[in-house]
Amino acid sequence: MPLVVPFGQYVPGTTPLHRLDARMKLLLVAAYVAALFLVHSWLGLGVCLLLLLAAFAAARIPARLALRGLKPVLVILAFTFLANALTLDAAGTESALALIGNFGISAPGVLRGLYLVLRIIALIISTVLLTLTTSVVALTDAMTSLMRPLAALRVPTEDIATMFSIALRFIPLTAAEAEKIMVAQSARGALFDQGGPIRRARAWLPVLVPLFVNLFRRADDLAAAMETRCYSGQGRSHLRVSTLHPSHAAAGLIGAILLIALGIIL
Repeated sequence: MPLVVPFGQYVPGTTPLHRLDARMKLLLVAAYVAALFLVHSWLGLGVCLLLLLAAFAAARIPARLALRGLKPVLVILAFTFLANALTLDAAGTESALALIGNFGISAPGVLRGLYLVLRIIALIISTVLLTLTTSVVALTDAMTSLMRPLAALRVPTEDIATMFSIALRFIPLTAAEAEKIMVAQSARGALFDQGGPIRRARAWLPVLVPLFVNLFRRADDLAAAMETRCYSGQGRSHLRVSTLHPSHAAAGLIGAILLIALGIIL
């Protein structure tokens, strides 16, 4: 039973999207998210989805890597759709289908729920594309660079970037650790996909307890390693000092402006 990890994985490549500066990619993702919440029509949402598909095609990322990132949020997607599609006034509404008494399905609610579900899917997949085309080190350096002006306000930008990189790196490690424990428990007769909710919850207890113990042990080892290397979070040196190429800056700024304009117009 492999666990799906939508974030923290990097697929190396030589496409223009891979080579684009990480700071500009963060800017484009932020502008894309803003455009998703600014669009107010199906046309605008369709254009946003087409742009996302084009980005995946340009990055040469397999569709299965994008779609498997949706598995952990299927419950949220289903709840969002049902919360909008179901109505308690179906009997008195012409555009609704009554199921039990006044309880039924509303046609406008179905469209609204589908719209919100597609928006959430685009939001998640856009962030997945960012992590698939950008390494953790590049993302950390980009965040440090973008937050550098906040250092004048005594904001610990280096510590924030370090915590972000550690959290992003621990996501696939945690999933791999959980998968190993699940395989070991399955070999001992544990069943994770059979029985009712209570039985399934009890089956997960032998997985969660050692998983949290290993996470705390790994965190202690990391803290000890950082202390022995005299880590202080101030005045860090970098192996590679990235410089923002004018073409990358132009591509990021123009793309962000176009995305915001798309959200406002459509």
